[in-house]
Amino acid sequence: MLLRVYCSRKLPCISNYRFVCAFKVYSNSSSVVPEDEGREKFKKSEHVAFYRRQIQGPNLQHRALLDTMVLTEKGARLELLEPDSQTKLLLSLSLCKNDTVRILIDELEPVKARYRVPDVITGELQCQQLRVERQSKDSVTLSWSSGCHKICVWRFPFRLEILCEDDVMVTFNTKGKLWFETLQDPPRATSHVSRLQEDHSSSLWKETFRQFVDVKANGPSSIGSDLCLHGFSHVYGLPEHADSLQLRDTSRLGLYGSVPLLVAHKPDRTLGVFWLNASETFVNVHYSQSQHQDDQTPPVKRRRMQPQTDVHWLSESGVIDCAVLLGPSPQQLFSQYAQLTGYQALPPLFALGYHQCRWNYNDEADVKAVDAGFDRHDIPYDVIWLDIEHTDGKRYFTWDSAFFPEPASLQRHLEKKKRKLVVISDPHIKIDPDWSLYCEARDGGHFVKNREGQIYQGSCWPGKSSYLDFSSPDTRAWYSRCFSLDKYKGSTPSLFVWNDMNEPSVFDGPEQTMPKDTVHYGGWEHRELHNLYGFYQHMATVEGLITRSGGSERPFVLSRSFFAGSQRLGAVWTGDNVASWEYLKISIPMLLSLSVAGIAFCGADVGGFVEDPEPELLVRWYQAAALQPFFRGHSANTTKRREPWLFGNEVTATIRTVIQQRYCLLPYWYTLFHKAHVSGLPPLRPLWVEFQREQSTFTVDNQYMIGGALLACPVTEAGVEEVKVLLPGSGEVWYDVQSAKVYKGGRTLSLPVTLDTVPVFQRGGSVVCRSAGCGSCTAKLQQLPLSITVALNSQGVADGELYLDDGHSFSYRDRKAFCLRRFNMLSGHLLCRPANEEGTFDCDTVVQSVTILGVKSKPSTVVVHVPGAKDSFAAFHYMETCCMLTVSNLNLRVAMDWEIQIGSSLRTESGSQKYQENKRNILICQ
Repeated sequence: MLLRVYCSRKLPCISNYRFVCAFKVYSNSSSVVPEDEGREKFKKSEHVAFYRRQIQGPNLQHRALLDTMVLTEKGARLELLEPDSQTKLLLSLSLCKNDTVRILIDELEPVKARYRVPDVITGELQCQQLRVERQSKDSVTLSWSSGCHKICVWRFPFRLEILCEDDVMVTFNTKGKLWFETLQDPPRATSHVSRLQEDHSSSLWKETFRQFVDVKANGPSSIGSDLCLHGFSHVYGLPEHADSLQLRDTSRLGLYGSVPLLVAHKPDRTLGVFWLNASETFVNVHYSQSQHQDDQTPPVKRRRMQPQTDVHWLSESGVIDCAVLLGPSPQQLFSQYAQLTGYQALPPLFALGYHQCRWNYNDEADVKAVDAGFDRHDIPYDVIWLDIEHTDGKRYFTWDSAFFPEPASLQRHLEKKKRKLVVISDPHIKIDPDWSLYCEARDGGHFVKNREGQIYQGSCWPGKSSYLDFSSPDTRAWYSRCFSLDKYKGSTPSLFVWNDMNEPSVFDGPEQTMPKDTVHYGGWEHRELHNLYGFYQHMATVEGLITRSGGSERPFVLSRSFFAGSQRLGAVWTGDNVASWEYLKISIPMLLSLSVAGIAFCGADVGGFVEDPEPELLVRWYQAAALQPFFRGHSANTTKRREPWLFGNEVTATIRTVIQQRYCLLPYWYTLFHKAHVSGLPPLRPLWVEFQREQSTFTVDNQYMIGGALLACPVTEAGVEEVKVLLPGSGEVWYDVQSAKVYKGGRTLSLPVTLDTVPVFQRGGSVVCRSAGCGSCTAKLQQLPLSITVALNSQGVADGELYLDDGHSFSYRDRKAFCLRRFNMLSGHLLCRPANEEGTFDCDTVVQSVTILGVKSKPSTVVVHVPGAKDSFAAFHYMETCCMLTVSNLNLRVAMDWEIQIGSSLRTESGSQKYQENKRNILICQ
């Protein structure tokens, strides 16, 4: 697989890779269509000079100068030498305390500093000291306190091995692809000969694509290296691309954002490779063919024939900064990556509700009519969105006075119903000397410059525009202040923000983005930090909303472009898509790839941004999106109106049910986001994350786990009457959420479906908390009681958690105002106990009912015990056909300890209990 990572504004073309989070851009909605005519606007690999040089150039045989090695407080450092050019590099090795090996290579004596990506790694990494375990003239082996892992550095040709228990897991520079073009001073032509030499090397200093000329201030500066992942034949990650979850041996073009994290998995280990570089990057992935082997194969030969995956990274500039995350479990890997780049932000609860968006709602009356339509049709929603037409001539932070004359009043109208408004804010600023914000940005030096030192001008929605330099801390601070209530006229605390076009998109730029030779803060060329641009705007916007509230309220900001670390800031979506079954289908692996790479709060536009979906497609898309983290309907101004009630009563009823079910499940979703916030474990998970040893799950990307409890398999094809669902785990038990029917795991199930159904299964051994109703929005939802579903495993055991806080502030962090409860089912007892003793959030939320799946026979009694109160019998209903027991009318406060005893007599005065009937009744029903 060749993936070009370069953020560009290009609609997911469902077939093409270049891990260039590279410039992604599109100039109009037509560029969103697969196989679109604008494809020639984007480079192919053969058009990129640094890629050609590295692929066609010689393998340079570097030598590790082992006698220069020094053990330092943070690891080890030694010099590398390329004998032909006598180029010397400095290799720094560090071992973070979370089992992450960091490999950093820079010039030993550069003529000027090379760009190192700032602001992505969070804080100072805690490193362990290395010690020499073995040394010879050919190699040195380093180890650290854990003793399990080792690093072996080989002298010539230089390579670096990472071992576990003497087995090599990863080899760096295994094929000698280490490439490091040193910075140079520009050549000066002083003679005819030197002019000929200059012409010969012109492509090194100047590159032309179509009519665009890219002048390179530092000349050729590309870097690259290869890694071999031993024993691995499945790798994932590297969003954003429109393709299968498992990375393939094909060429793909990067889309709106980039996370240079590759995750490899095999039954006994998961590891990651994080390539911290923000310039244009190609990633070449090649799987070796594993040969047949059986139990008779000698162990030595078996090891020699193990599969492997070779990964070749090539970047235009910067330094080699490569972190290898050693796992070994998926959960540990997610934690290691979160410790490097940050944990998923805990979103305000409303952000997990349904969002209604269109380019564009016409005016305030239109917004109010849509808002009323949701109430009239009894469909819950939380947020309505305004695209670029709400502004005064595409001037962000303004309002069109004709169509939105009273924006604050509109927001207060929504806020009375506990709903929010989101408006768009793009990074381009209309060139208008009569507009105070433009003048302020210009005079404050907040715009990107061209290579001549003048303010760069490009074309976007407003026409001629200048682009804010978000890489500058001063510019970010200025931009953040623009969101203050006194500066952003017409805004209120219930207004939130959407960052679009921030790859950045430049309609008349090379590859529809900013030229690489434009200049940012610190004198850095855009080529160095292109993939960071949207990340920095996202950061500035988030900081603006936090500052607006005085640091008390959680922000919500959606960004189209993203980078590693964007999970700390908020949500992203997959960008402009098309109303087609193909795009619905590809949205699932796209979201799984984002989730694996740490971007947990992600979604795709429901129904497709361009073109008009048929009713069946729209229903199926709602069903899929309701089971994904970010849930927004969005459509272009060229499409027909698409509010959920415009397709007839039957479609309206189905969509209503889907959205209501989403709201009922929000306590579970919110708990999963808390888990992501503290552990890095994404809510949306490929099956192999939960079933690590089952190879049948490794390539599945049409179904997924929501947390550890729910398996979803959205229907993504037209006219389907039956779907095949893989139920993993030969020892697992699965319950159909709709029918409560029980199935054994380790099989592929053929399940009949109608337009009203989507396959969702609850895993035996889990507890899922739902709201007993849905309300009109999440604020109403918080006032409703809970319903708990306990799904017993084959041992009659289950457990799960519930997280609660106020849903909007940082009090959970600053004052420990949260409530984390654990539910355990064991031997016929369901216990509610604290999962964290620190929480101080004393909520009035109650559990109204408990449903237990897998109860073999009807119990004689159900008894509720609350400490300090008299035991009481509870009303219950047993359905023998599906082995389901429902205990109702409980009214148990979730913040208090209590237990429910199934089939038990009342607790005696001495406190003794009878368990025999419990054990008989709680045997799993299969």
